[in-house]
Amino acid sequence: MTDPTAPSATPAFLNHDRPPVPDLVVPRGVLPFHLDQRPVRGRLVRLGALADAILGRHSQHPAVLRLMGEALALTAALATALKFKGSFSLQAKGDGPVSLLLADCTDAGALRGTAKVDAARLEALLAENPHPTAAALLGSGYFAFTCDQGDDMERYQGIVAIEGESLADMTDNYFRTSEQLQSQVHLACGRSLAGWRATALVIERVATEGGVVAEANQEDQDDAWRTAQALVGTLKSEEMLDDTLTADRLLHRLFHAEGLLVDRPRALSYGCRCSRARLAAVLENFGPEDLDHMAESGAITMTCEFCALDFRFERAEVDGKAGRG
Repeated sequence: MTDPTAPSATPAFLNHDRPPVPDLVVPRGVLPFHLDQRPVRGRLVRLGALADAILGRHSQHPAVLRLMGEALALTAALATALKFKGSFSLQAKGDGPVSLLLADCTDAGALRGTAKVDAARLEALLAENPHPTAAALLGSGYFAFTCDQGDDMERYQGIVAIEGESLADMTDNYFRTSEQLQSQVHLACGRSLAGWRATALVIERVATEGGVVAEANQEDQDDAWRTAQALVGTLKSEEMLDDTLTADRLLHRLFHAEGLLVDRPRALSYGCRCSRARLAAVLENFGPEDLDHMAESGAITMTCEFCALDFRFERAEVDGKAGRG
């Protein structure tokens, strides 16, 4: 079997081979649920070994990888709450050491993520604070969610300023200011002997059916929402990341007395979509001089920012703008 990351005799634009990435699926990666007769719905995301498969390919500091893991779990939780065809992405851009944080999930549950880091600035930050918050890593900037359903459909995007110390705080602020939706988000990411793990629990207050409700019933609905928030607030990161504690058992611990109803689980998978053809198309947009500058020892190496694999192209096989008639 040939290695698609290495130079190939097949013209780059015809070579659609995928790189040798993990064929990994988590069948019960997302567990949706709601509370019977209460205005609460939610999703529990447990990435399991998928977190290690994605994060383990990036040579970033653990503080950055924890932030990436939280972003991956959060993106999966939000994407699977929507009905769409295409991809849903979380993007944070700021003036901190992590200038870009990006995670996206397709409608089929294919998940990927990346981060751009200024190594010198990160080192300086870690010297002052070995355990920086998401706010310290990202700095000032914006926080955006985007649903992209292709060229034939209008793209939806919501953007707010980065506000809050954690990624969960930033998400709650987004829902409160942009969607007028009450929510509570809990995120956890860490590394154990089994590798990286990441989890997200998101609950949302949903509207009661029937429109106008009696004042007494409204008070009951308010109490039910506050109770759900308080129960989620008892959740510890250790529980969220414990492989021996299944998603069903974790939800039962929290909501067994609140009419817990678990919906159909959703699968998540390793979702990098790179290929030689995709990267070759990027190279074809450069002129000959730029391509010559990129080449070393007669070859151009491009690294996929999501799976961190290197693809090598013989300089002679890339025509660039000047080579297209």
